[in-house]
Amino acid sequence: MKERILQLQPYKPGKSPEQIKKEYNVDEVIKLASNENAFGCSPKIAKAVQEALKEAATYPDGNAEIIRQKVAQHLQVKENELLFGAGLDEVIQILSRVLLCEGDNIVTANQTFVQYKHHAVIEGAEIREVPLVDGRFDLEGIRSAIDEKTRIVWICNPNNPTGTYVTEEELVSFLHKVPGYVTVVLDEAYYEYVVAEDYPETVPLIKNYDNLIVLRTFSKAYGLASLRIGYAVGNEVLIAKLNIGRLPFNTSTIAQVAAATALDDQEFIKHTVSETRTGIELFEQELETLGVSYYPSQTNFIFVHTKDPQAVFTKLIEKGYIVRPMPNGVRISMGTMEQNKAVIEILKNDINKDLLV
Repeated sequence: MKERILQLQPYKPGKSPEQIKKEYNVDEVIKLASNENAFGCSPKIAKAVQEALKEAATYPDGNAEIIRQKVAQHLQVKENELLFGAGLDEVIQILSRVLLCEGDNIVTANQTFVQYKHHAVIEGAEIREVPLVDGRFDLEGIRSAIDEKTRIVWICNPNNPTGTYVTEEELVSFLHKVPGYVTVVLDEAYYEYVVAEDYPETVPLIKNYDNLIVLRTFSKAYGLASLRIGYAVGNEVLIAKLNIGRLPFNTSTIAQVAAATALDDQEFIKHTVSETRTGIELFEQELETLGVSYYPSQTNFIFVHTKDPQAVFTKLIEKGYIVRPMPNGVRISMGTMEQNKAVIEILKNDINKDLLV
């Protein structure tokens, strides 16, 4: 076994609702830990998937033509500027496999999506982590950390787990200064939830920056997390090279059909984003009233600062709500309005104020 693999642990998802019910003796468990869409997916998808099941015995279209055409039209890009993967997890793996060699390095934040680091370790690359500033990526600090061995800069925007974002002005200034041999990857898994007016529209920037890759997914706002499909947008020459590292039939027929159907139903996206935003605003208002520190969010989750994240996590689980504990707080995914209000009431009435910041 590679020595560096021994540094890592396999991904461990949180306990299932059924496990929580038994362990904590609660009748109902609401999972608000994985940033899933509380409103499901477009109602049109079930029929499309049922039809696609007729092709279950045959291999999927390796080029993902159905969804490729839809996404290209939706984003106004060329079809050969797209790379599809089994969720963004696989796209991140492909990027790491193709671009990183032993002795290279990546630069990212110290509190962001863990898979950037995970795959860098597997490829034998050094990880350079720049501390967040007020929960936000420090682009100047990241630029200073780049050297001749840097191959990838990972920027999660909005960031998971803090929900904060890099502005258009900040990003363009940064891209202008980054050497052309460094691939800048913008992970925009939560793009559809963003309402900030100064958030960058990044897809058009690939025409100006050959070293820019933009990642999007159908797992969040589109509600297709279990079907595993996401994609990268970038310069066609770079995308062609990345395709070499892609498995031949990596996205299923069902995932492709579901994603194409989901993309056509933008009314569902408007509804789910609106409802989610209402939940975020409610949390922010109530946390302000409680005097509890949090990061303003442009996603479908909110990061609440706590002195003892594990204690807050446990108290919420005892009440039937699973959230994600972090070193300096808890990340709470938005649920339905009823669920959001219930969590807020627990924070108000059932958690010792000394545990909150």
